[in-house]
Amino acid sequence: MLREVTGIRYVTPLREGGSVPGVVEADDLGTYVVKFTGAAQGRKALIAEVIAGELARRLDLRVPELVRFDFDPVIGLGEPDQEIQDLLKASGGLNLGMDFLPGSLGFDPLVFPVETAEASRIVWFDALIGNVDRSWRNPNMLVWHRDLWLIDHGASLIWHHNWRTARAASDKPYDASEHALSRFDPDPAAAAAELAPRVTDALLTEVTGLIPDEWLTDEPGFDTPDDVRRAYRELLLNRAADVHRRITLAPKQGERQPPPEWLRTWVEGKNAQ
Repeated sequence: MLREVTGIRYVTPLREGGSVPGVVEADDLGTYVVKFTGAAQGRKALIAEVIAGELARRLDLRVPELVRFDFDPVIGLGEPDQEIQDLLKASGGLNLGMDFLPGSLGFDPLVFPVETAEASRIVWFDALIGNVDRSWRNPNMLVWHRDLWLIDHGASLIWHHNWRTARAASDKPYDASEHALSRFDPDPAAAAAELAPRVTDALLTEVTGLIPDEWLTDEPGFDTPDDVRRAYRELLLNRAADVHRRITLAPKQGERQPPPEWLRTWVEGKNAQ
């Protein structure tokens, strides 16, 4: 089970993402980015965060610690924004917290170099979980103590929003042509050789076992939370076997066309700052 903490002070909302997470202090003296069950994406975004984050951790990719976060909306009464108030009031009880990394910087592929091996592992992992939210427009990675950390996986596992078509959806190709790490020439086949054998039924059982039962109850088409967990395991196990063959990559550096003039001008201006 994930470690559980209780919120004691709502600090501020983070408005960059559509789910509007909040920075909240907890009773363990830690500070967390909390994603709320009352957000528009609902509990499935939190399920995706748990599965993706804890699977990544077991594959030796860096993800901030995830915790079960007990939240009482009363601690957010000082927040003046009515929309945020409505979100907090709808999110009493169990939510999901991610350890806040103080001093971290948003990843910029034009500034921070990444080794091909690490880029390969991350691209393969994103293909495995069907992560559509790691493009150069929105990398969802942080640089902390010079290391790359993965965040925000709520938009992954998109097929779980319609279980009737989940198998067909999960078999579709994965487009990594605009992935934030595409400029580092990732080799998904090499990453698959290293990581795919580690994605076993036992590992996925451990990971899906971390999802709280209350986020899995009343799922249409399933009788019990364990039935839903089994569906996640079967899809991910099947996908791990051959997803590397269905990844569309951007052309390698040496094969790419020169960047457009507007992009060269922007980069030169950024480097001059």
